[in-house]
Amino acid sequence: MTLAVVRNLSSSRGLRSQQDVEDFEQEIVDQYALSMAAAGLTDGHIAASRAAVVEFARSLPGPLWSASCDDADRFLAELRRSGRCGSHTLATKTALLAKFYDFVIVRYQGDIHALTGCVVEQPIDEYNRSRGPARGEVRVPPSDAEVEALFSQWGPSITHARKYLPAARDYFAASLWRRLGLRINETVMLDIRDWRPDLGELGKLHVRHGKGSRGRGPKSRLVPAINGADQLIDWWLAEVRHQYGSDWNDPDAPMLPSERRDADLGRCARVGADALRSGLATQTNRWLPAWSGRLTPHVLRHYCASSLYVAGMDLKALQELLGHEWLSTTSGYIHVRNDHVEQAWTQANRRLESRFGQGA
Repeated sequence: MTLAVVRNLSSSRGLRSQQDVEDFEQEIVDQYALSMAAAGLTDGHIAASRAAVVEFARSLPGPLWSASCDDADRFLAELRRSGRCGSHTLATKTALLAKFYDFVIVRYQGDIHALTGCVVEQPIDEYNRSRGPARGEVRVPPSDAEVEALFSQWGPSITHARKYLPAARDYFAASLWRRLGLRINETVMLDIRDWRPDLGELGKLHVRHGKGSRGRGPKSRLVPAINGADQLIDWWLAEVRHQYGSDWNDPDAPMLPSERRDADLGRCARVGADALRSGLATQTNRWLPAWSGRLTPHVLRHYCASSLYVAGMDLKALQELLGHEWLSTTSGYIHVRNDHVEQAWTQANRRLESRFGQGA
């Protein structure tokens, strides 16, 4: 992506024509893009930010710096009514616009006021700021019994599948989501070299394509093969992966391959995320029909976090396992069974009774 040559906004000048106003707007947007590039954000994030700002600018009756909360209300309401974007996309656009106006207010409030007499306000406030798809829709995962029912029937059925290799691969991927809480893209991008049985007591997976915060590039982490994942990975590499082809001992080959081959590299191509999602959906329809259309890779990630928390893992360890930037994000992944609070209350009362009893 290329950036326009940006002039210094601090230099004195007037806005004598409509063209001057448009040029000034473009300078501000380009300055924002330049600052994001300096912060190390990805080209994709920068492009998405600029696109959201331009879309909002086209809806305004005046220049960008004149936008008000009323303008944002109308813009966001129209996006919802038109159905042009889902709740997640709408939340993303809202956040991108809020960040842009934070930038404008902090860096260029004085310049804009000197040139136009306008005081810039933040049009995205606490009242129209989207909370995303999670608002009113919590990803509560299935129970332990339901997940066990799914995987205990799915596993043995692999040997009878019409295509054994993709069936085993889909089961392996879903088991990683269930046991380690990997994201689907992290799973897809694993290579054979990323399994490090020499690290730690159980071995570790080198997740090189973790999700970076605020549009930054991939954030890597080492994930211990806890929760039975070490045995799962050993089964996959020892009994299944070599059946895909001779690249089983190539450290750069994908851990989860496609049935197709990459002619340029002379090895198996990498499986796509859609194929893994489809595999999970098919088996859910078959073995856990009550969750048809609702059990996704991300829901299994929530299940992993919840089950490990109930088993005794603390939030800080879960944060590291899941690769979250903030502990508050991790806490949103914890969904305990309905009697968890009641049990904690009962145990606390028993401790209190015991203490008073001993004092007597």
